[in-house]
Amino acid sequence: MPQNASVAPNGLPIHRIALPGTRTLTALVAFDAGARSERPEENGIAHFLEHLVFKGGQTFDHYRKVNETAERMGGVLNAFTSHSMVAFHITVRAESADEALDLLTDFSGRPLLDAEELDKERGVVIQEIARYNDQPSALAEMLLDKATFGDHPLGRSVLGPEDHLRTFTRDQVVGFRDRRWAGAKGGAFLVGALDHLPSDERLGELFGRFPDVPAPGPVEDAPAPSVDRVIETRDTNQSHLRLAYRPDLDAGDPKVRAALSIYGTLLGGSMGSRLFDEIREQRGLAYSVSASAWSLGDITQLQLSAGLDSTKTLEAYARMREIVQELHDDGPTAEEVDRARAYTAGRLVLAFENSGAVARQAASQSIVHDEDFDADRTIAQMDAVTLDEVREVARAIDPSVASIACVGPHEAGDFDWN
Repeated sequence: MPQNASVAPNGLPIHRIALPGTRTLTALVAFDAGARSERPEENGIAHFLEHLVFKGGQTFDHYRKVNETAERMGGVLNAFTSHSMVAFHITVRAESADEALDLLTDFSGRPLLDAEELDKERGVVIQEIARYNDQPSALAEMLLDKATFGDHPLGRSVLGPEDHLRTFTRDQVVGFRDRRWAGAKGGAFLVGALDHLPSDERLGELFGRFPDVPAPGPVEDAPAPSVDRVIETRDTNQSHLRLAYRPDLDAGDPKVRAALSIYGTLLGGSMGSRLFDEIREQRGLAYSVSASAWSLGDITQLQLSAGLDSTKTLEAYARMREIVQELHDDGPTAEEVDRARAYTAGRLVLAFENSGAVARQAASQSIVHDEDFDADRTIAQMDAVTLDEVREVARAIDPSVASIACVGPHEAGDFDWN
C-alpha cells in the first residue's frame, strides 16, 4: 500500500495512501485535540467545536451549502471526537477529489463559528448528552472512564457536562482551537484512488487553510491504575457491566500492542473466545459479552463488557474475573492463540479494503503513536505474534486491579473481589 507525504505551509503533514482496486477517495484531517487535551473548565469543548464547524466556512458559508455540496458529489461527510483526537472526513468518488477537498478544508479549516449558531448548536449537544445518559450501555462506558481515571481528563466524558455547554463562549471555542489545532500535531490523510488528486501546490493551499499555530505542550500523564467502582443504581431488569484492567506493557511497542490485541480477541473478541463461550453459550448469563484492548499512546487498557439479566450479573462478574485470573496463571493455549491471531489478522485485511477504515487507522498511528502507517506491516506484525508474547501479556494483567462500572439494581459492595 504505497504512501508518501508532503507538508502544508502550516506544518500539517499530508499523507497519500494508495489503495489499489477502489474507485473512492477518503480525505480525513485530524488533530491531537481531543478531550484529553481540555482543561477542566473546557470539558466538552473539543466535541462542541466539532459540531460547530459544520455550520459553514468562508466559501460554503451555511450548513445547507455544506450538506448539499457533499450530497451533490455523492459523498459521505462526518466527523468524530475521542479523548485522543478530533477528525473530519469525507468519502467520495475519486473524480470529485478537488471539490471534496475544497469543501472539507473550507468548513473545518476556516469555519465562521457564528455566535448565533453557537447558541443553536449548544441545545443540540445538550440533547445528545441527555440521550447518552438515557442509554444504559453508553452510560456504563462513561462511568467506566470515571472509575478508571477519576478526575483526570481521560476520566471525563468527551461530551462534557451540560452546564459547560450552556456557558461556552465563542472566544473560548476559538481559543481552544488556536491552542490545540497545530499542524505539527495533526495530519491529513488521502486514501484510495489517488489519480485525481490536485497538484502538491493545490493541496498545500487547501490544507494551509487550517490555523498556523505552534505545537501545544504535552497532555497530562495518565494516573496510576485504579480499583474504583462507580455504580449507577437503577431499578432495571437488565444490567450493563464494565471492567477495565491496565496491564503494565510498553504502549509504544507495536509488537506488544499486536500481542495485546490478540489476547483481547481470545478473551472476548469473537464467538470462539473464552468469555463468549462460557458466559453466553455454556452458562447463558448474557446476550452480549465481549473484551477489547487498545492503547492511548502512553498506556494500554483491557475492557470487559456485558449486558446481563440483572439477577445473573454477580455470577457473571465473578466468572469473568476468574477467567482473567486463569489466563494470568496458566496462559492461553496454543490453539487459542492460533485461532485468535488468524481471526484478528483477517479482520484487519477485510477492514483495509475500505478507504475510510484505512484513513482512521493511519490517523491513529500518526497522532496517537507518532508512527507511519503501513497496512502490510500492520498485518504482518499481527501474523508474527507468538504464543509466548500473548502469554506475557496475560501475565502482565494483574487480576486484582480492575476498575468497575455498572448500571443496574446493584451497589458498589456487590462487586467486592478477594
